Amino acid sequence: MVAKKLPALLEEIRACRLCEEHLPLGPNPVLHASESARLLIVGQAPGTKVHATSIPWNDPSGDRLRDWLSVERETFYNQSLIAIIPMGFCYPGRGKGGDLPPRPECAATWHKSLLEQLPNLQLTLLVGQYAQRHYLPHWYGSITENVRHYRDALPARYFPLPHPSPRNTLWLRRRPWFEEEVVPELRRQVQKILKV
Repeated sequence: MVAKKLPALLEEIRACRLCEEHLPLGPNPVLHASESARLLIVGQAPGTKVHATSIPWNDPSGDRLRDWLSVERETFYNQSLIAIIPMGFCYPGRGKGGDLPPRPECAATWHKSLLEQLPNLQLTLLVGQYAQRHYLPHWYGSITENVRHYRDALPARYFPLPHPSPRNTLWLRRRPWFEEEVVPELRRQVQKILKV
């Protein structure tokens, strides 16, 4: 079977209705990708603001993530440099403690085909537990430990990060080593790859 070219694959994904019956706001797959992208961001799933605008990370979580990376919006949304492929492409709905987990159909159905069309990737940021559980070769038992051991994942070209949600402000406050040690290394890695 011949692999689809990326534009055709993205068109097919954006028309996906695989889990439509489970989506309270209906399907709206949100992702960005280009064959030339050198950095991949794998997050959770769009929130309501991202669903409404169809722009990934277009919310306070995205503001914090861009600050961690030390990149401007223009660079962040430059698809020729950065691909953004969440674990779930559509807003999954609301649960007791926040948004529901990403729908499992997306990663299972689309990620392998997408990654095959991104030959220039040099680093993948795994933002939050769902991306880390799916992609990290070794799970340390918690987000904290995954992030603390980020250097162990670098040879596999992965960089685990906590979710930048405002809900995680307390997590960040209690772990000053993240801002002091991890963020500077993250910025160094990203700047080296993007060269902008």
